[in-house]
Amino acid sequence: MKRKILVTGGAGFIGTNLVAELLADSDNYVVAYDNLSRSGVENNLQWLKSLRKKNFAFIRGDLRDYKKLKEVVAGCQQIYHLAAQVAVTSSVLDPVEDFMVNAAGTLYLLEACRKKSPEAVFIFASTNKVYGELKHLRLKEGKSRYFCLGNKGISEKENLDFHSPYGCSKGTADQYVRDYYRIYGTKTVVFRQSCIYGPHQYGNEDQGWVAHFVIRALRGEKIVIYGNGKQVRDLLEVSDLLNAYRLAVDYISKCAGQIYNIGGGVENTFSLLELIYFLEKELKKKLDYTFSDWRPGDQKIYVSDNTRLKKDLGWKVRIKQEEGIRKLIHWVKNNPGVK
Repeated sequence: MKRKILVTGGAGFIGTNLVAELLADSDNYVVAYDNLSRSGVENNLQWLKSLRKKNFAFIRGDLRDYKKLKEVVAGCQQIYHLAAQVAVTSSVLDPVEDFMVNAAGTLYLLEACRKKSPEAVFIFASTNKVYGELKHLRLKEGKSRYFCLGNKGISEKENLDFHSPYGCSKGTADQYVRDYYRIYGTKTVVFRQSCIYGPHQYGNEDQGWVAHFVIRALRGEKIVIYGNGKQVRDLLEVSDLLNAYRLAVDYISKCAGQIYNIGGGVENTFSLLELIYFLEKELKKKLDYTFSDWRPGDQKIYVSDNTRLKKDLGWKVRIKQEEGIRKLIHWVKNNPGVK
């Protein structure tokens, strides 16, 4: 009997990488569930189908379709909940839509799991945006980045302060996922993810800034930087994220009900400007970029403290940011549909 595994958002960036990895084990039967609303995901789906794996199924569906979710979830041993409305800007324009997808959709999926597959492991992709703008951090402004004084990263002890509609909807979902463990015993794990990047990412101005910068740079198109470009993020290549997912499933008896911050950590940080400079060096050309207004709730600096994840699961970053970005550049260059 094969393990039935559901990946919501299975044609998205992280989902595509995860599905491909899961399909490599012939004992898995992997169901990708996606509404195909995001640009580029059709290409990802076609790529997954091109693998010609008999243990793969695709279902086009929406998180808000509770009846359909119950049918899809039935019999699952693992559920990876990656589907979401992912852009802060979109959440500001339509907060009700954002809430229904991220908060209500997650609740529907949790209920489907509780009723149809109560023993399934439930992995949830949350976000660092649940911590809000982090205005209390003591910052120093440098020439090309902000520096945080007396802080080596944001831990899970940081107070929640959602700030944007996106932060509110993901934060609501985040708390529901955790409390389904505490109330119903659902085997949930929450990952509050920092800047994840890698192959199969069709980044745009609203979300996926690393891939967006790479794609625009290779196209020779202008890049718009919102704010002054000194905002700092820790970068994590997608395969390192998937390794954390894998460890969580393997050690679910230890980490069920837990929340983990995950990112590249202090060793793998770039400001927006520093990524521009790195790409100019790698591509051996000057990039065309301009500046625009700050976006609501934008963190001037966010770096994950991965201590809890390292302690509980023995996880560590394996791919440094320079190596990972070169890998992404290679993928974009070799996929004409991207650039």
